[in-house]
Amino acid sequence: MAQTNIETNASAGRVLTITRVFGASPVLVFDAFSDPKRMLQWLGPRDYPASYVESDLRVGGKWRACLDSQASGEKLWHGGVYREIVPGKRLAFTFAWDQADGRSGLETLVSINFEGQNGKTLMTFQQSEFDTPEDCDGHREGWNSAFDRLEELLAQE
Repeated sequence: MAQTNIETNASAGRVLTITRVFGASPVLVFDAFSDPKRMLQWLGPRDYPASYVESDLRVGGKWRACLDSQASGEKLWHGGVYREIVPGKRLAFTFAWDQADGRSGLETLVSINFEGQNGKTLMTFQQSEFDTPEDCDGHREGWNSAFDRLEELLAQE
């Protein structure tokens, strides 16, 4: 089973850190985060899988995705801008949900490090800073469900 650690700091529970070990190389795990076709296979929680992903994978390039509720059909659009790309090692991008009025919501920064460990990958994922600890907890649940799906996808490859 994947190991998950949550870190809190002076931001009082508004910084999310998740670590996972995936049974694939850092190059394959990075590719799962950077290739829109592969992202469609795992992005989003089980009950809100992605139905759309586009990506201009370059620093300053934009990404956009839509998660669809399996129960209600609700669509959750979100996106951001790539800030750092080091293939197989690190990925950083902004993240914001679309609001009902079409504007972007709170922008957070997602930073992901991929470290090789004996043929596996230690992924350290951090997203910050949330408005409230409750928002942080909601993202923890969502990302962990998505990472469970990613773990299953990587195990098939």
